[in-house]
Amino acid sequence: MSHQSHRRTRRGALLTAAALLGTATAAAAPATGATAAPRPPAPTRSPAPPAADCSAAYRITQKLDGGTTWRMCWRYDTDAGLTLDNITFQPPGATAPIKVLKSARLAQIHVPYDDGVSEYDDLTGAGFGWGLQGLKPAECPGGTITTVKVPEIGETKALCTTTRARGHAYRMASDTGNKVYQAQAKDLLVYTVNKVGWYEYITEWRFSADGTIGANVGATGSLSPVDYNATDGRSWPLGKGARGYATSHAHNVFWKLDFGLDGSTKDRIEQFDSTVTAPAAGGGGPTVKTQRSVVTKELAGDAKNMRWWRVVSGTGKNADGHARSYEIVPGHSDTHAGRGFTKHDIYFTQARACEKFASNNIGNCGANAGDSVDKWVNGETLTKPSVWVNIGFHHIARDEDQQPMPVHWQGFQLAPRDVTAMNPLTPSELASQNGQPDLGS
Repeated sequence: MSHQSHRRTRRGALLTAAALLGTATAAAAPATGATAAPRPPAPTRSPAPPAADCSAAYRITQKLDGGTTWRMCWRYDTDAGLTLDNITFQPPGATAPIKVLKSARLAQIHVPYDDGVSEYDDLTGAGFGWGLQGLKPAECPGGTITTVKVPEIGETKALCTTTRARGHAYRMASDTGNKVYQAQAKDLLVYTVNKVGWYEYITEWRFSADGTIGANVGATGSLSPVDYNATDGRSWPLGKGARGYATSHAHNVFWKLDFGLDGSTKDRIEQFDSTVTAPAAGGGGPTVKTQRSVVTKELAGDAKNMRWWRVVSGTGKNADGHARSYEIVPGHSDTHAGRGFTKHDIYFTQARACEKFASNNIGNCGANAGDSVDKWVNGETLTKPSVWVNIGFHHIARDEDQQPMPVHWQGFQLAPRDVTAMNPLTPSELASQNGQPDLGS
């Protein structure tokens, strides 16, 4: 990625994107101030179209093996990139879809360099949205590539929807006889690629037949050729005899989620903490106690061993009478302590239309509101929570990062918890075993 300030301006990114979309080929390097191409009109941010309904061109519907159907609307934002709205999950046999997410999207990719010289907000400060890349059929195997219109740039075939095998959905050998219950599964994948400087980001959403949602960002492309100059211990030697030293840096990726489970506007947040106590002197094993806390006020949360959070529907229950919820399952993260907004792993804030991006926010929240998510956690009661997930990656380059760079992924999952009364893929022969499996099954 270019990390010279003149190379990561919005205007430079806009020129680059225009060239890329116009030729449908990847340029060797991003445009700079010396680019001779005609200057496009200054970018404007038009309000996003309402997401309550979407036409067929913006609708994604996929029935997966086993009978699960996912539905959603997509739109494209010149700052956030791909946005998914009105995401619903319909398990096999269900008469109606279950509303899961009102909106899901990236909320920032913050890139600070270890030397303290360069620091970027790739979504709102470096033209992420205008760097949308055209995709070839080979990049969307077995799927469909949809045309996306980027304001001031034009149209390109850039949105891939496809399915991909993920192996076992489940496996269970019977206690008696030779019966084995097993199923292989496919996931629905929805993704785009955006170029910022020399880096290319794959924004991927993955939807599984059991109701799980995966959010991932993959970084690929190239190491910045102008940053092979660090010799102060904040780098890694590359090339024969350590010819260059690629400057280490971080990718702090934020997502913003607005749930609306079952269409409710009264979702609540719960935190769970488990404590392990050593065995008593008289014998026995260690004991574990789990405590549930309702998060009633805005929170900047820190991941901890045996701690997790879930978003609980204010109205919806499964067939067993249990409140539907989704558990937030973070992937590996390197928490970056350099900024207030990167110090915490998750934020729950009262939903506000102007609070759009985790840092360098471009929403008009007022002069004293602050422009990053940590400033919005100020003790307000949570009645309509927005969820912000921060997953960090400290990128210390290696020889294998050149050339091109293998994709490195960071992300999290949303796992259904009591959304259905049983595994939605349960075989019919086992459907009666809710709450107490039969002996000998």
